[in-house]
Amino acid sequence: MRLARHEDINLTRKVSELAEIYREKLNLISIKQPSGESFPVYRALLENDKLAERLVEAESALHDCHLCGNHCGIDRTQQIGPCRIGATAYVASYGPHHGEENVLRGRYGSGTIFFSGCNLHCQYCQNYDISQRVAGLPTSPQDLADMMLELQHQRCHNINLVSPTHVVPHIIAGLAMAIQAGLNIPIVYNTGGYDAPQALALMNGWVDIYMPDMKYADAAVAQRYSRVRDYPAVNQAAVKEMHHQVGDLDVGESGLARRGLLIRHLVLPGNLAGTAEIAQFLAEEISPHTYINVMAQYHPAYKAWECATKDSVSLDRRISHTEYVEAVRAAREAGLHRFDKR
Repeated sequence: MRLARHEDINLTRKVSELAEIYREKLNLISIKQPSGESFPVYRALLENDKLAERLVEAESALHDCHLCGNHCGIDRTQQIGPCRIGATAYVASYGPHHGEENVLRGRYGSGTIFFSGCNLHCQYCQNYDISQRVAGLPTSPQDLADMMLELQHQRCHNINLVSPTHVVPHIIAGLAMAIQAGLNIPIVYNTGGYDAPQALALMNGWVDIYMPDMKYADAAVAQRYSRVRDYPAVNQAAVKEMHHQVGDLDVGESGLARRGLLIRHLVLPGNLAGTAEIAQFLAEEISPHTYINVMAQYHPAYKAWECATKDSVSLDRRISHTEYVEAVRAAREAGLHRFDKR
């Protein structure tokens, strides 16, 4: 996976100027869709000349950041926020990923872009080396557009933005360039689920597939092990808005997701995640047809052993087969029936 080169970010450059650079560089032209609903959804922004307007909105968000549930209100052009990222996005790695859900990876893989930093501080994070530290290289919007177009050239089925919440303005600037240069595959918003209305309003119309985590049903557990306030309330409001924007997951004849909501839920030892409560929320307040990946791959990482010793919890071990079976049973009993099959 190639790392991005360094270039200074300038979110105020006109979309038309950036598009001209890419047309000359890549010998690509903008692709117009037939009349009717656009696919991917962001094609409508191009057809309706909304890209420049969205860039202005995205830039403004950096000056008073309320992208996530931390609501830091920081001017990130002047200082960094709790996510450890300021005016410049950092990308740790990118490339085709063949370990994602079946509906995303297909034959050629999901085109993942892993952003450094995170708005959560999970004490057991399995990617702590890039989430809790600034890893990779500084990445400009032009770099991001390069990556997206390269992943499309490698025949990836989608662009999978991993931990995107805190860099939404940077992503929008890169997307605007890539779309005008010929990007034409779905966007996956792969988030920890602590997204505030500001971020989701900005991403409305860009995202085809929302893939949030639903980590906890209990706010006190979330505070203790992810160091954030009110996670369940923020998370549930975010999931409602995501579903409002894209609906239930639509899977095409090829078996690949086209549009909709896909939930990830990591089963934690000792039922710390509250699987039954989360499943009940999804079935009753979102849709019983919600597509969900109930994940069994928890393993101790980062500070999990310290938490286990201090709090007398079971984060120092993998989940048992019985715990996983019980989690899936709870989801089914709540009324969910669309499970990712790995």
